[in-house]
Amino acid sequence: MEVLLWLIPVALGLGGLGLAAFLWALKSGQFDDLDGAAHRILFDDEDTAPLPKDPPEDPRGGRSKDIPNDGSGH
Repeated sequence: MEVLLWLIPVALGLGGLGLAAFLWALKSGQFDDLDGAAHRILFDDEDTAPLPKDPPEDPRGGRSKDIPNDGSGH
């Protein structure tokens, strides 16, 4: 029975802490744009597409040995 004397105030304190966190989030605008994330995931932005990478270069100058420069594949 003595444990209830501790558990009830702890439960009320945690509930008050949760309510305070919710009110802070509400006041700081966390719930203003509920549909924005849902729309951003559905529609791609064309201007944020990654650019193609340049072929690797040989440190001595020129192209890498992995990429043939005459088109023969050797």
